[in-house]
Amino acid sequence: MNFDYSKFLVKEGTKISLNNCPTREDGGFTKKTAKEEIKENIRELKKLQEMFYADDRYSLLIILQARDAAGKDGVIRHVMSGINPQGCRVHSFKTPTHNELEHDYFWRHYIALPQRGMIEIFNRSHYENVLATRVNPQWILNERIPGYEAVEKIDNSFWNQRYESINAIEHHLHQNGMRILKFFLHVSKEEQKERFLARIDEPDKNWKFSSADLYARAQWDAYDQAFEEMLEKTSKPYAPWFVIPADKKFFARVAVGDIILQLFRSLDLRYPPAESPEMLEKAKIELIGG
Repeated sequence: MNFDYSKFLVKEGTKISLNNCPTREDGGFTKKTAKEEIKENIRELKKLQEMFYADDRYSLLIILQARDAAGKDGVIRHVMSGINPQGCRVHSFKTPTHNELEHDYFWRHYIALPQRGMIEIFNRSHYENVLATRVNPQWILNERIPGYEAVEKIDNSFWNQRYESINAIEHHLHQNGMRILKFFLHVSKEEQKERFLARIDEPDKNWKFSSADLYARAQWDAYDQAFEEMLEKTSKPYAPWFVIPADKKFFARVAVGDIILQLFRSLDLRYPPAESPEMLEKAKIELIGG
């Protein structure tokens, strides 16, 4: 099914209001047709990923950001299930460790970036450094940045510097062959509540719920502002953001998979040539003769 995903693209320089962004889009899919689309996507993605790996000129970084219970894990599990695990890794970033805080905030993300021919999925990412810390600026103090020893000193110029740094790094990565896709899974407050309640009511899902989830939910409006500014400041042609409606999990999975495939199709992927036709013919003769 053809669907215009450009409506979810955050165009550079545009203002974003998450209240005006849909959360319940289904794209004309049902759960059944979405499942069929995902299966077809997996088949094609598997073929293209093999060529992507062999081509060895590009790498792909997929960034997933979202509120709690928006479905990041499900997207990863369904969209990338057919990928050769030797060519794809998933990195989930938690609260920075002591060692990580001894470096600049991007260090732990930079060392996890994909090499050529590889796909890396960041489940949360360096953007937490302009999201979680933007809503809770006291956490910045743990980084011990000279000149920012008190929360009162963390002003708008500080955050603008972070946006500029992130944009510069992503631009550098793009220039060196890395392709970057960034997805914000946009779930409504009502749908998040239902998913939280399901995690509480179903014993085998209790482990997914923590008091930190309620703490972040209480900061909903503050996170809205942080998400909007992040999207506006860091969506670039070389590293675009897509705001994906996530209330219907099946559609979010289809949308992310389709957009990834569109990127692969846009690359001039090719298998590298053999060492030489003569070498192949000689090897064939030797193998048959042996």
